[in-house]
Amino acid sequence: MLAERGIDLSVSQVHRLATGVPERLSLPVLAALCDIFTCTPAELIATKAENAVVRKTATDDGPVNLNARRPTRARLRPEA
Repeated sequence: MLAERGIDLSVSQVHRLATGVPERLSLPVLAALCDIFTCTPAELIATKAENAVVRKTATDDGPVNLNARRPTRARLRPEA
């Protein structure tokens, strides 16, 4: 069914898709699988949100507010 949609996968690629969690998946393959199974990507791919680890700064003072560290933009005033 994939070949009918112009997708040519090797045996090992099919095995990885069917038995494990692939590291990456091209959009044409995803679209073909959704077409074959008549589903949406959200129904085909399970997602799980994880808390990101807060990175430490060099001084270990906690997270850095970049907006406080950015210089203010210089404004040109017309000469009177």
